[in-house]
Amino acid sequence: MDERRAIREVPHGSPEYWQTADLRNSVLRKPIGLHFSPEDVEAEKRYHHFACYAGEKLVGCFMLDPLEHGDIRMRQLAVSPESQRRGIGTALVSYAEQWARQAGFRRIVLHARETAVSFYETLGYSRVGEQFEEVTITHWVMEKDL
Repeated sequence: MDERRAIREVPHGSPEYWQTADLRNSVLRKPIGLHFSPEDVEAEKRYHHFACYAGEKLVGCFMLDPLEHGDIRMRQLAVSPESQRRGIGTALVSYAEQWARQAGFRRIVLHARETAVSFYETLGYSRVGEQFEEVTITHWVMEKDL
């Protein structure tokens, strides 16, 4: 892993948060015709937001949403297109798992796009239930015990 790569939590509403929102919007939302609304931003206040930097450049991000019964949901993991296939997604998931474990959570759950299922399976996540449609595309619920 690049020694200059750093992952850290960023406060909701901060300039770093808005950078992650822009990255998630360009990588995950715009390609399927969605855009952030004020309601989306408001709903994200309760999440933990994380950013990955290579030097000073934002290259990836994700959010963690605490749930009940010891679960936490990983949401909107995104890696900038020019930084994909360089281990950043794997590093983000590993960091999320470590952070959640240290915070006392027992399991991570997520909604994986059909195109990302094999990525999560290689990291030890299992599909749960049947595929479903969310934000106009096919997803699977996936989970991993910590």
